[in-house]
Amino acid sequence: MRATLLYQAGDVRVEDVPDPKIQQPTDAVIRIVVGCVCGSDLWPYKSAPLTDQPRQMGHEFIGVVEETGPEVKTIRPGDLVVAPFIYADNTCEYCRRGLQTSCPHGGQWGINGVDGGQGEATRVPYADGTLVKLPVAKDSDLLPDLLTLSDVLCTGYHAARTAGVTAGESVAVIGDGAVGLCAVISARLVGAERIILMGRHTQRTDLGREFGATDVVAGRGQDGVNELRELTGGAGTERVLECVGLKDALVQSTGVVRDGGTISRVGAPQYPEVPLGFPEFLRNLTLTGGVAPARAYIEELMPHILSGAIHPGRVFDRTVSLDQVAEGYRLMNDREALKVLVRP
Repeated sequence: MRATLLYQAGDVRVEDVPDPKIQQPTDAVIRIVVGCVCGSDLWPYKSAPLTDQPRQMGHEFIGVVEETGPEVKTIRPGDLVVAPFIYADNTCEYCRRGLQTSCPHGGQWGINGVDGGQGEATRVPYADGTLVKLPVAKDSDLLPDLLTLSDVLCTGYHAARTAGVTAGESVAVIGDGAVGLCAVISARLVGAERIILMGRHTQRTDLGREFGATDVVAGRGQDGVNELRELTGGAGTERVLECVGLKDALVQSTGVVRDGGTISRVGAPQYPEVPLGFPEFLRNLTLTGGVAPARAYIEELMPHILSGAIHPGRVFDRTVSLDQVAEGYRLMNDREALKVLVRP
């Protein structure tokens, strides 16, 4: 089969790799219908050293089940399924608590003999626990929306949930990438009254307004903090959803959150230490968040997509074929695309 391989920073290739096969009785093999490039894929794309053992890329995909191991009970060949960005058994203590990302049997796509999601097919460990059946056809117009359940929508929702957003509250969303825009959707879903999106890319923030943002702040650093404070009568917002992962974004979060408020960070942190000290301690700020257990949220969020209440798939603004995936990486890296859909 063909799959996306990363050899070093900026060097993405589509090459032939061995076809996936059932290795464990709990495995399934699926034929990928649609995948995508994630913002987190850009971190190794920018920094990975040269290797002669390239890893398969991609961790967000929808596919059709082709084969299952003898112990797989809940899915069968022909089912259309979505996979979260971490596979898990969904039966252990952590999974039962809704923390599938800590499953001792789980892992990441594209390493340790597991295929990635930017290819023609993949082997899925713990298929019963990992995969969720989709009640639509493989050519459904809802596939881009449903694909967001594998990562970005659930990550935005995790930010809102862990921040404790409740009806009537004010929320600042820092970052106008796909996760930030999905955090806007999520804050609206849980009832936030005022949602201030902090971003400076007009095309993206315009989409954020359509998703439910009530205000947009384009200023960065202290200018952005001052602008948001002015919008909120000097108080700041009760909750902040930090969806970037850079130190400056977290510092900005502390500037816009009101005393006693909560910051949830779901952007993969690209800084060695958390820049919170005695001043933040005195303000009784809560810092929470972390990697999103997407599997815990898929069934909860899917009905909102099926009903047409939300359309998170609008974050995909470019579509490429598998053979064009290197161009997809370039488009996202150069900020020419928000999020790229990949159709094998």
